[in-house]
Amino acid sequence: MTFSSSTLRTFLAVSASAVLLICTPVWAKRPNIVVMLADDWGFSDVGAFGGEIQTPNLNQLAQNGIRFSNFHVSASCSPTRSMLLTGVDNHLNGVGNMRETIPQSHVGRAGYLSVLNQRVVTVSSLLQDSGYRTYAAGKWHVGKEAHNLPPARGFDRSLVMGDSGSDNWETGKLYMDLTDKVYWFDNGQEAKMPKEFYSSEFYISKTLEYLKADTKSDKPFFAYIAFQANHIPVQAPQSFIDKYKGRYDAGWDVLRNERRDKAIALGLIPANSKMAHLPSTHVAWNSLSASDKAYQARRMEVYAAMAEAMDFHIGRLIAHLKETGEFDQTVFMFLSDNGAEASDPYAVTVGRWWLDQQYNRELDRLGSKGTFSIIGPNWASAATAPLSTYKFFAGEGGIRVPLIISGIPNMPKSASNRVHASLTHVNDIVPTLLDLASVQHPGTLYKGQTIYPLTGHSLMPVITGDASRVRGPDEILGYELSGNQALFKGDYKLLSNLAPVGDGKWHLFNIVKDPGETHDLQLEMPELFLSMQADYAKWAKANGVLPMPEGYDPIQQVIINSLVFVYWPRYQWHLAGLGVLLLLSGVWLWRRRR
Repeated sequence: MTFSSSTLRTFLAVSASAVLLICTPVWAKRPNIVVMLADDWGFSDVGAFGGEIQTPNLNQLAQNGIRFSNFHVSASCSPTRSMLLTGVDNHLNGVGNMRETIPQSHVGRAGYLSVLNQRVVTVSSLLQDSGYRTYAAGKWHVGKEAHNLPPARGFDRSLVMGDSGSDNWETGKLYMDLTDKVYWFDNGQEAKMPKEFYSSEFYISKTLEYLKADTKSDKPFFAYIAFQANHIPVQAPQSFIDKYKGRYDAGWDVLRNERRDKAIALGLIPANSKMAHLPSTHVAWNSLSASDKAYQARRMEVYAAMAEAMDFHIGRLIAHLKETGEFDQTVFMFLSDNGAEASDPYAVTVGRWWLDQQYNRELDRLGSKGTFSIIGPNWASAATAPLSTYKFFAGEGGIRVPLIISGIPNMPKSASNRVHASLTHVNDIVPTLLDLASVQHPGTLYKGQTIYPLTGHSLMPVITGDASRVRGPDEILGYELSGNQALFKGDYKLLSNLAPVGDGKWHLFNIVKDPGETHDLQLEMPELFLSMQADYAKWAKANGVLPMPEGYDPIQQVIINSLVFVYWPRYQWHLAGLGVLLLLSGVWLWRRRR
């Protein structure tokens, strides 16, 4: 029997629809969807993932849903956000690197625009097209050009911060001198912001405002809430800070072990999981002076308070949905954009000089308005425990983060409070959301524009219990950011990190049995080691990954890019005037000497 092309297309469309119906729960109506993106949370920061921080609302969502213990993102902000919104690898969607860390030789190259390109469609656009109300509040960081702001990317209502971050207490205050100002956009137009706020409270309040304004609508809603917590500067209300006084006096070495043991008890990692090796830069807690211990403990108290404050405000949203009868019709997703932030801007002379002009860092005031706090690499290693490394690096601590999905009705009882351990990825979120909303992705053509197809898989089959794994044992998943590289295949991970946490060479780990990446398998499994290197080379070529320039250093690159993108545009006329003055002075001196 032969089929015409039109008949074949019809058959395939019907088959795809049938599969979608099988994988999608039966709803009274299509579900509301809330995606909550935390900023710089480590794997074990959430209570439900082994942390001591009080996150009762997230814990309850985990209790009623599924935790994904092998979920991966990019190691920094905007690449993850680009994939979360599009379901397409960041080297294809335009965000191959962040504007802040991209080498100058990559600027403007295909895949390295540092903003979303026009070859992708966002999940919000597809949900909007299908009849969803769509809202965005929080950090955007995928482009502040008109064609990239939320209204052009499928959001009906939005209030977003355009760039990487800002102060959490003052809306107009830069957290670092990386842009000319803090850009806020209200429905695509520059926003008039209150002078003071608290970021987590404000983003939830704005989401509630949108929901209340559309109370009479019978359409389901999609809400994307992208928090600043816990991005630097680490800041929190005093009432939350007070709760953690003395909690971290035992130090980061003790906390690492506490979290590892709790993660084992919760079934998130194997019972025999070894603790990740610490980088050579790690400082033993007991080597610190009493005053240094007090200061460092306060930093972590503020960090924990910032996380709890975010959870508290999430509770306000949950309470509203319960009051309006929408809670049981709402699916919640919670994830972090990368692992904990280890950077210390004070360690760089220019950073310390600028911060000392803008912020206070007295111990007793840390966390309050006008102060700048960080946790640094030692606490960051505890926040990602028992995993290796942290934000910016390709070790599990940099790219493995908590994912909670909750609120799916008709889910088997065995699925509730379940931990799923197979490899999953941020590119899997968009196909999952589309399945939940009974929306098909357009494939390679959207409104007459050629686009990239999805590169992830729906999580619905493993959520409903119809499948045990998201990916087959031979499927590869590549990763690269700022020269740090990885390739996943089944339970194995090929890894190369640059200094100071790595040696720039390939290593091989079984990340299911050894999530801390403590036992290099390259000598025990030489064939797999070599074949995965070949797989990585093919993946990198197919995705347009560019090699990093010789001697690339991300911290130095941030300084260079600040000079190029911020200081030169800001002071070019001053410098030009100074140059003219020096030239005229030189001419005058030359004429006098004649």
